[in-house]
Amino acid sequence: MNSYKTFAKEYATDSFIEKKSEFISYAKRIYSEDEAKAFISQIKEKHADASHNCYAYILKDSGIARFSDDGEPGGTAGMPILEVLKREGLTGVCIVVTRYFGGILLGAGGLVRAYAKGAKLGVDAAGVMEFVPHTVFSVSVSYSDYEKIQKEAVKYGVSITDASFEDAVKLTMSAKAENYALFSSFIADCTAGKSVCAVTGETYGPA
Repeated sequence: MNSYKTFAKEYATDSFIEKKSEFISYAKRIYSEDEAKAFISQIKEKHADASHNCYAYILKDSGIARFSDDGEPGGTAGMPILEVLKREGLTGVCIVVTRYFGGILLGAGGLVRAYAKGAKLGVDAAGVMEFVPHTVFSVSVSYSDYEKIQKEAVKYGVSITDASFEDAVKLTMSAKAENYALFSSFIADCTAGKSVCAVTGETYGPA
């Protein structure tokens, strides 16, 4: 598993006016092509009266990238949006830039600049975050140890993603690999070896 950069926020929007044309940028973190298509359809429905709803997206796992000029001259809208996403090194993201025509033609160069600006506004509104591989693990601890372990988890950069309370407290947690190694040693020391962490998988989390 390799690290990757994506939007820090799940969703964000911003807008600007260029020669009386309004450009509205919508940015969303996506996890599949179906989700990207659904988001694009949602924006198109929201702005059915707009002149154009141009977009670009890049999928994380496959690296597939798609774009659309949605009626603007070829190469003046979707491609500039995509190029901004590529330049920022982003993946698992979609941007839709909606345009309401203001009556003044921008020309091919002006359109390229406007849609690129719209894409950058969307990126800036959503923010950029690096995600790195995280180890997923579980551990069962006594109720008497639970409160201390819960507090220490934060210090070790460990996230508790699930907890079940039965005879003991069973925790599902995740952390960067180096943090997992330190925390698992802490658990063993804290519980005098009674509780042992077990790796159950991998996921991604903030760097």
